[in-house]
Amino acid sequence: MSATPGRPLVSRRTLLAAAAAGLTGCSSASTTAKQQGVTLTFTWWGNDDRAARTREAVKLFEQANPGITVRTSNAEFGAYVQKLATQAAGGGIPDVAQLDYRQISQYAGGGALLPLDPFIKDGTIRTSEFDRGFLRTGTFAGTQYALPQGRGITGYAYDSALYAEAGVPAPQPSWTWDHFEETNKAIAALGLKSPDGRPVRGANDGGGNEDIFEVWLRGRGGQLYAEQKRIAFTEDDLTEFWTYFDRMRREGAVAAAEDTAQAGSTETSPMIRRLTAADFTWDAPFPGYVTMLGGSIRFAPVPTTGGHTGSYFKPSMLLGIGAHTEHPEEAARLIDFLLNDRRAGAAQGFTRSTPPNRLIAADVAATLKGPEVETYRYAQTMEKYGMDAPPTAPPSGDVAVQTAFGRIYQRVMFEMSTPRQAAREFIDEANRELRS
Repeated sequence: MSATPGRPLVSRRTLLAAAAAGLTGCSSASTTAKQQGVTLTFTWWGNDDRAARTREAVKLFEQANPGITVRTSNAEFGAYVQKLATQAAGGGIPDVAQLDYRQISQYAGGGALLPLDPFIKDGTIRTSEFDRGFLRTGTFAGTQYALPQGRGITGYAYDSALYAEAGVPAPQPSWTWDHFEETNKAIAALGLKSPDGRPVRGANDGGGNEDIFEVWLRGRGGQLYAEQKRIAFTEDDLTEFWTYFDRMRREGAVAAAEDTAQAGSTETSPMIRRLTAADFTWDAPFPGYVTMLGGSIRFAPVPTTGGHTGSYFKPSMLLGIGAHTEHPEEAARLIDFLLNDRRAGAAQGFTRSTPPNRLIAADVAATLKGPEVETYRYAQTMEKYGMDAPPTAPPSGDVAVQTAFGRIYQRVMFEMSTPRQAAREFIDEANRELRS
């Protein structure tokens, strides 16, 4: 999705540091003598709130592990990705690095990450409180190379006041793509005007969003990739998806082409500009919608196909160890502490979506308020409703494929290509990219 999970657009509410008081740390300092003089490097992306909370967790780790010093660095996502790629090509990524879901295959397949299975097997890194299926998201070729640091899920931000005015029900877990289309038409039929005087439409145009297409496919029993070098869907599949959104745009039910093309971030999206009543998004950025638009904004499920949801829990980000680290055991201990120590969990809060450790998630959830409570409860609702297990990490070419998806759909939006012509063009380009 254009708004990737785990890249919050606004700072999170400050969690009380006192929540950690009295909690027992899980890391031992029994190997202190062995650790004397060890310095680890640890890097991540994210906003200032995430940076401050992560550094607090690192300080707790250093206190629990005398003799280990952790040098930290962080950056905004774009700069971070470029720097990590440069480091990987130039001799090695940091001892511990935060990774995007789309980077696992790239770096694991290129030999830049250290396998984590030995550390999991000997108990250095504990995964007993993690969902088994969710752990698969950090695997490549059957080997665990990274562990999820947050559990995100796709959703749907909508203005409940406009839905009530249009007389349409609040979206439920079982609502369908047919309901979605009917709802968008009902919102557009209100004849409301945005602050700049243009018509308010039902929702943002999701046609250029690869993540929404994946949900659409999975709801029909399909998937994006059959293997690392091959897509799993057909020209007909993509033509149907793009025809669906193309039709709604032509009918004025979703955002106009020029407004979609101008949306480079959540802040510039049609919904935030009050041109639509709804938008597909992730749980992590959702509180930003409430901050910018007000308390009537709610979080709902992505539509289903006949009640079968294609949504799944995706890692907002993961942690891995650089293959060339001189301190693999200490790096593994840092990962374990960040993921499993309840004091570290309290310090980090929900800055990376729901913590994957169930005990820590429950601890921190008890301190949440406002929209963060809503997203936490939404995840619980969807888990009870039932979702299929997540796929393994996407192939290394997925970043380029995702970019091509949005670019080629713009030809449909501006009526330069039919949905079928564009689908054929995309599949040819995707296959070339994956095989290169």
